[in-house]
Amino acid sequence: MRSRYSLLAAASAGALVVASSLAQAQEAPPAADNTQVEELVVTGTRTAGRTRLDTIAPVDVINSKALSQQSTPELGQALSNLAPSIDFPRPAITDGTDSVRPATLRGLAPDQTLVLINGRRGHASALVNVNGSIGRGSAAFDLNTLPIVALDRVEVLREGAAAQYGSDAIAGVINLRLRNAREGGGASLNYGLYDTTVKTARDTDGRKAHDGVSYTVSAWQGFALPNDGFLTVSGEYSYRNPTNRGDIDPRPAATRHVTSRYGDPQVDSKTIYANAGLPINETWSLYGWAGYQNRKSNSAANPRLADNAANIPSVYPQGFLPKITTDIDDYNFAFGTKGEVGGFTVDAALTYGDNKVHYGVIDSINASYGASSPTRFDAGTMEYGQFVASLDVTKPLELFSFAKPSTLAFGGEYRNETYQIGAGDPYSWGNGGNGLAAGAQGFPGFRPTNEVDKHRHSGSLYVDLDNQITEKFEVDLAARYEDYSDFGSTTTGKIAARYDFTDSLALRGAASTGFRAPSLQQQFFTATSTNFINGIPVEVGTFPATSPTARVLGGTQLQAEKSDNYSAGLVYHKGPFELTVDAYQIKIDDRIVLSENIQGSPTGDATARAIYALLQPFGVSAARFFINGVSTTTKGVDVIARYRLDAEEAGRFDFTLAGNYNETEVTRVPTTSALSSLPVPPSLFARVNVLTYEEGTPKKKAVFSTDWNNGAWGATLKASYYDSVLAPQTNPALDYRTGNKEVFDLEARYTWHGATLAVGANNLFDEYPNRTPAPVNTNGPIAFSSFSPFGFNGRFLYSRLSYSW
Repeated sequence: MRSRYSLLAAASAGALVVASSLAQAQEAPPAADNTQVEELVVTGTRTAGRTRLDTIAPVDVINSKALSQQSTPELGQALSNLAPSIDFPRPAITDGTDSVRPATLRGLAPDQTLVLINGRRGHASALVNVNGSIGRGSAAFDLNTLPIVALDRVEVLREGAAAQYGSDAIAGVINLRLRNAREGGGASLNYGLYDTTVKTARDTDGRKAHDGVSYTVSAWQGFALPNDGFLTVSGEYSYRNPTNRGDIDPRPAATRHVTSRYGDPQVDSKTIYANAGLPINETWSLYGWAGYQNRKSNSAANPRLADNAANIPSVYPQGFLPKITTDIDDYNFAFGTKGEVGGFTVDAALTYGDNKVHYGVIDSINASYGASSPTRFDAGTMEYGQFVASLDVTKPLELFSFAKPSTLAFGGEYRNETYQIGAGDPYSWGNGGNGLAAGAQGFPGFRPTNEVDKHRHSGSLYVDLDNQITEKFEVDLAARYEDYSDFGSTTTGKIAARYDFTDSLALRGAASTGFRAPSLQQQFFTATSTNFINGIPVEVGTFPATSPTARVLGGTQLQAEKSDNYSAGLVYHKGPFELTVDAYQIKIDDRIVLSENIQGSPTGDATARAIYALLQPFGVSAARFFINGVSTTTKGVDVIARYRLDAEEAGRFDFTLAGNYNETEVTRVPTTSALSSLPVPPSLFARVNVLTYEEGTPKKKAVFSTDWNNGAWGATLKASYYDSVLAPQTNPALDYRTGNKEVFDLEARYTWHGATLAVGANNLFDEYPNRTPAPVNTNGPIAFSSFSPFGFNGRFLYSRLSYSW
């Protein structure tokens, strides 16, 4: 197997060398791509007409064609395949996080990247990640709520931009640009499945798996509106069957079978988007968009065998596997107008977004009600809404004797946010009183005492001045003031500069401060369940930081995270070759994290007894809460090289080599005076979570791709390298790594009269991360770490039929 990797890698490298040699012997082909509309960017700059190579900050432009060739309906996965600085792991057996997967940029938290839709702030998911996945403690934008078919391109700003865009833009900004066509259209049908051999720690011979069958039907159409206006409508339906990569369950009652379902959930998704623009005279126009997605998923919890204490054998004589269902409704609406007044360009918009997650539990039981318990439960809801009113004004200014007019931009934003938790049905959380485990197995429902209805508002003002001081030297200055009704105000600033030594070579750099406001989800999420200790029912769970339960442990009102960002890079392009190198350092103070479970006991050591005494008045034996106090330093470098070769009869070759090196160090962890005074203070942010921050995402990731087109034929070969990540355990002796891995993807295409047929394989050689050792995976479900940056499902075969008109 390794020899095949080496052969393909050598062939790819050889092709690049040959291409370079051939290019030197011929005239450089025109660099048409650098002037195409799709290369113009609007993210990270308020000066019109910039291309991605002219920007003062590093911006990746990923077009719809590249996204659609990734054989996945998941936008997050497609971006991760193409952008080395983005990581999109596949959590499993992590409740709702199985269905709302978080993405990270530069190894930082998912909610430290701001996501825009057409340049306007997108809304976060209602889900807050509270289990052991990458992104634990975050509530981030769900990238998979937008279908790839609705997008014209994605712009990824890899630089801190809170002074320009506000809260959350610490790692960078992802701007999702919708299609804006007034004619033409296209449709696509995708079909695929996993064809793999699963070898685990307890099954080294392996088993064949043909699962995860998926199909996606999508289409878009442009319509002409008066005065050169447009309306573009896009729709998608996608269905994916679950996968299972669990190991053999070693417990006697399992009789050496795989009792778990560890893998991707079943997903059924329907999405529609419309984007429109309508000029109303020579200077003013209206615009807006609307989108809706309903996504239903079904994921598995840990299996309960027949002899499990929470099983009722008369209901499940063979045991049972609880399933967690999510029914997600996501809305996006926007309406705006832009035009000119007295030399000022004005853009005013209203946007609204809402995300609702409705939990259910099936194939389960509430053992405390015995055989009379239902097996299907309504576990409650979480909902987050966001309304934004924004005003952006720009004007060219003649300042001093600068080479070109400066661009002055200023404006403001008002934002109102809401967050609700709704209780599930009484059987999902209730205690039947027979002394057995209470609540639906797999996911106890939200209780009436967990219900939340909170809101806040904020306002901001910003100014941005971009100055072309000389023909070669540019400086951009930005500042922003924001005030929140809950935690107070903050001011951020940014200075960025670029110097073009020649038409081909430029240096650029930036220094900025940033912040991320605590989300309503982090401030008010709460979930509790009942455990029995010495026959006495006590509550355990997650409590708001300002609740009496959290306060007695030292919880306080959450404050904003604050960052200092520094970057420096170079841009080189000549003829068909281009290279960008950007180094960065991001220091973040007071990161908001979910604490460890602080547990007390009336019969434990002195610390356990002291914690029990603190919590006992609230009827609680264990509690966790969100807290500020983690500080980190992240350093890294992004390198992207592209080369185009027009080889006449052999066709056109596009070579891309993109890599990211990223390293994070935790320099401080939180403490509270209430816990520090105990005989052995419990950790609020323990070793496993520290190491997840430092080594849970790859330090090195590189993607080399070759795209070939010759008339009706085309093909893409992509080789991705993933550095080993750590799967830390509470016992350091059981830590293990996913291993350094290379994954190859191959696709071939043929186009005839507007129709294109493509066939391909992702993970062509069926590569897996290192297996979870048997001592770690005691009961069998987790055969591979969900931290694996390329997943753990094996080889995926697919076909795609598309037609454009």
